[in-house]
Amino acid sequence: MHALTLASFLFFTGLVALITWRLTRRDDHESTSGYFLAGRTLTFPLIAGSLLMTNLSTEQMVGLNGAAFSDGLSVMAWEVVAVIALVALALFFLPRFLRSGIATLPQLLAIRFDAGTQLITNVIFLIAYAVILLPIILYSGAMGLQGMLDLQGLTGIQSPTVLLWLTVWIVGIIGSLYALFGGLRTVAVSDTLNGVGLLVGGFVIVYFGLQAVSGDGGLLEGWNILKESDPDKLNSIGGAEQQVPFFTLFTGVFLINLFYWTTNQQIIQRTFAARTLAEGQKGVLLTGFFKLLGPLYLVLPGIIAYHLYADQGVRADEAYGHLVFNVLPPYLTGFFAAVMVGAILSSFNSALNSTTTIFSLGIYKGVLKKDASDEQVVKSGKVFGWIMAFVTMTIAPLLAGQESLFGYLQKMNAIYFIPILAVVIVGLLTKRVPPMAAKVALVGGCLLIAAGYFVPPFDKLPLIIHEFHFVAGVFVLLVALMLLIGRLRPRDTDWVHEYSGDVDLTPWKGAVPAGIVLVVLVVIIYAAFAGT
Repeated sequence: MHALTLASFLFFTGLVALITWRLTRRDDHESTSGYFLAGRTLTFPLIAGSLLMTNLSTEQMVGLNGAAFSDGLSVMAWEVVAVIALVALALFFLPRFLRSGIATLPQLLAIRFDAGTQLITNVIFLIAYAVILLPIILYSGAMGLQGMLDLQGLTGIQSPTVLLWLTVWIVGIIGSLYALFGGLRTVAVSDTLNGVGLLVGGFVIVYFGLQAVSGDGGLLEGWNILKESDPDKLNSIGGAEQQVPFFTLFTGVFLINLFYWTTNQQIIQRTFAARTLAEGQKGVLLTGFFKLLGPLYLVLPGIIAYHLYADQGVRADEAYGHLVFNVLPPYLTGFFAAVMVGAILSSFNSALNSTTTIFSLGIYKGVLKKDASDEQVVKSGKVFGWIMAFVTMTIAPLLAGQESLFGYLQKMNAIYFIPILAVVIVGLLTKRVPPMAAKVALVGGCLLIAAGYFVPPFDKLPLIIHEFHFVAGVFVLLVALMLLIGRLRPRDTDWVHEYSGDVDLTPWKGAVPAGIVLVVLVVIIYAAFAGT
């Protein structure tokens, strides 16, 4: 069994690497545009595939299914509400980003405010990716693989700590090779290939999972058994005691989704590389359609695992790996583990590529060596990327023991998501708010949310009003503060958003109708499972 699992794992992993190398070996990896923006050549299938796979890593597969194991269908908010954020990206944010011809979000803030605002945002992103995002991707990936491949049995290593460190470092080094030698197009191509495998594998697990629930009585029978035995788990409306209470969908959950999909460098960098605005909009809205399917393979397996294993002492973040290992045939277990490695690598190398982009263009060329050549800028990114990779691989195993991996991720992300989102929105919607307002909001916002989480007595506030309402309150406060500063000490002249000429800004004619359809479908999905 182990031999067959391992063989199918190595075959699929090698196949993706070979196809990616064949398709990208002649790409420009030396210039900044080629390395960081894929030469602005990405079409909508690659944009959609890369967006989906950058998002779909093991912190989603393991973490979100783990959250569903605990709370049921209500955690689908992180997938379904994301669709509304993607519509906002396609119709509002992306035309403005491409108008600026930027490679990083902080570059937009330099254009709108000043270089100081750009520098602060660069530093926030780099710290957040090093301490929060990249370690969580590696840790969740290692935990998922240990469950799926039974790595203890396969390697003979009995110490969970040793196995965790070993898995993290192997996956981290492979991901670093992808990101640092290949550039953005290599990341996008490998993402798309793995994306196909992940979607197929995700639905296959649901199929075998429902079969296991019904005792091979069929999918419909399995679904009916779930509805009868665990009706509370199939309610889309989250209760007050759950991770995502219903009313938080309109406050913090929406804002965190909005930042993640519209202003998070790790995600939106592939949209900056769109060949045209129309291609970018098609890619973003296609991603929105796939996110509507997310509850099927990112939430339902967690509910199936609860039904099968809740009485066996399985922990929430172990549930998904446990389900995969137990319901899939050995040859498919290896295939799916390979896809999961692809998902880990995808998110890790995308975040690492974004990190090197921010450092190279924002810190190295922007501050340290303003006259640097393209070759020097790319080289600086690779060197910094390796440093960041080693820091991340050291931090990741230290995350062991978190109660809810996905809950921890969203909580930590809010510290920097909310202030940056406030600054971007106010910057794009106003013309006289000055740079000082942006700096106050960026630094003050991060400190306020961190104080609310970690500093007594302020840490009582998120408990009283729920942490998602708390971060939404901070968002409103930051926007109001920026507008007040803009009224009291406005810029001398109106800001004019000039067109860089880098990308054709002709919009896709179907963008608005497609966006409306996606939003309507979100409402229908929630209504269909409300009070189930």
